[in-house]
Amino acid sequence: MPLSEYEQRVLEQMERQLTSDDPRLANTLTQRGRRPVSRYLIAGAGAAVGLLLLVLGAAGSLPLLGVVGFVVMFAGVAFAFADPHRSSRRHGPQGVVQADGAVRRAPQARKSGFMSRLEERWDRRRGQQGR
Repeated sequence: MPLSEYEQRVLEQMERQLTSDDPRLANTLTQRGRRPVSRYLIAGAGAAVGLLLLVLGAAGSLPLLGVVGFVVMFAGVAFAFADPHRSSRRHGPQGVVQADGAVRRAPQARKSGFMSRLEERWDRRRGQQGR
């Protein structure tokens, strides 16, 4: 169900207020990130190897092997949830606030994919509605 005009205005006003009050939070909420599947496969393999070492250490009464297994298992899980692109993220504003209060996105390299096409269509519709 589409939003009414009033609801759209209120939502846009809330977005502008959030952007002006806490641009860092607004930036974090608008970022999209996907981790590659290979990252989860590597992390899963590390966790499985760590669990195997932990069980072998406990079964063989080798506490050092159990500790090493726990550390490997913990490192695998931490690797899965760690942020892979922390240094490559853009910091600061992602767009320009125009005189009428609307936020125009900064020009970016064109991305391909289903979601980016949907976003482009949405932006085109929003541009036509505002006129």
